[in-house]
Amino acid sequence: MVKIAIIGAGSVVFTRRLVGDILSFPSLTDSTVALMDIDAERLELISGLCSKMVKDSGVAARIEPTLDRQTALEGANYVITTIRVGDSDEVDRGIPQKYGIDQAVGDTIGPGGVVKGLRTVPVLLDICSDMEHLCPDAWLLNYTNPMAIACWAINDGTAINNVGLCHSVQNTADRLAGYIGASPDDVSYWTAGINHMAWFLRFEQGGADAYPKVREAMQTPETFAKDTVRFEVMRHFGFFVSESTRHMSEYLPYFRTDGDRMEQFKLAPFDVSARRQDSRVEEHYARIKDELDGDDPLLPERTNEYAAYIMDSMETNTLRRVNVNVRNTDLITNLPQGSCVEVPCLIDALGVHPCQVGDLPEQCAALIQTNINVQRLAVKAILEGDREAAVHAIMLDPLTSSVLSLDRARSMVDEMLAAQPEYFQKLFG
Repeated sequence: MVKIAIIGAGSVVFTRRLVGDILSFPSLTDSTVALMDIDAERLELISGLCSKMVKDSGVAARIEPTLDRQTALEGANYVITTIRVGDSDEVDRGIPQKYGIDQAVGDTIGPGGVVKGLRTVPVLLDICSDMEHLCPDAWLLNYTNPMAIACWAINDGTAINNVGLCHSVQNTADRLAGYIGASPDDVSYWTAGINHMAWFLRFEQGGADAYPKVREAMQTPETFAKDTVRFEVMRHFGFFVSESTRHMSEYLPYFRTDGDRMEQFKLAPFDVSARRQDSRVEEHYARIKDELDGDDPLLPERTNEYAAYIMDSMETNTLRRVNVNVRNTDLITNLPQGSCVEVPCLIDALGVHPCQVGDLPEQCAALIQTNINVQRLAVKAILEGDREAAVHAIMLDPLTSSVLSLDRARSMVDEMLAAQPEYFQKLFG
């Protein structure tokens, strides 16, 4: 029997998807699924949901909830991480906004992404340390952001087999298919770069180049309005990128520097007060409780998340190609060796086999390099406890550097770190 540990299982929406995927593969339906979270209430809710799914599906899987991480990890074959550590809209996006930095999400780079990494990655490294003792041969399938910073630090700081998983490539491929009126099953693609900035180097329909159709679709105002930043980037740099308009707008210096430009590209400013008043989370939990109390069967539905596909490939030797995050070992030859890249990889019983991509188009590699500069210094800050490296990482962020002076950037970082001393005093001493 396979043991799968999900650390951070209190992410109820996502864990439901992951467990549904697991139960949809015959090779995994007799697995032990250990659900671990530090929030007892959420853990009880998701374990009840997953147990009902198992019962209603008639499969032999075992759901084992626990508040103890080591219990979940002991003897695991696969470990899925979906953790959040001290995430705060007020800190990650609210403080930078006071300084003129309006981030859309703040979970990848930028002030919010770097600070999120400083809080989160040390916990991921602790998980890896536990894995080295309790399940040293297990594969870590990491969904936790900031993805590139996290995986780079894990690769440099541990010996654990790991890949970073995201759904941006496959979701973007489906979106592109929709723009040209094609079925997702009729398109193929070759995509490489870094997480949230991977480039569709080839996009084909029925074996023919489909980029002309994408460019034609872009000329329609209604279509352009659906993806303003990504179409604008493609117009000037030649290729479509894997992450959404909302995300991509904060990784570059061109779109979020002032209100007029944001309005031009239909980018909503961040509103921390609206986030505080958002009741959608509570409504979602209420619906889940209604499902648990109801008589309708709760059956698994397979999604396009990669985790279960990877585990099935490793268990059955079924060859699949997925785009995941791995260490750059001459895979993308004009990006720094040792950085974290998102490239096509083949999966089978022997593990993960990254495909060599070669050089990216120089303009695409140059845009990525601005993000890697931030990632590299964030990793240094985490692994070496170097506070100044964290400051430099944020100073070099493309959006931050397009708006703030160096003195203002330093003041902003000081304020962000002072707002959560429980995380940063231990890291920086």
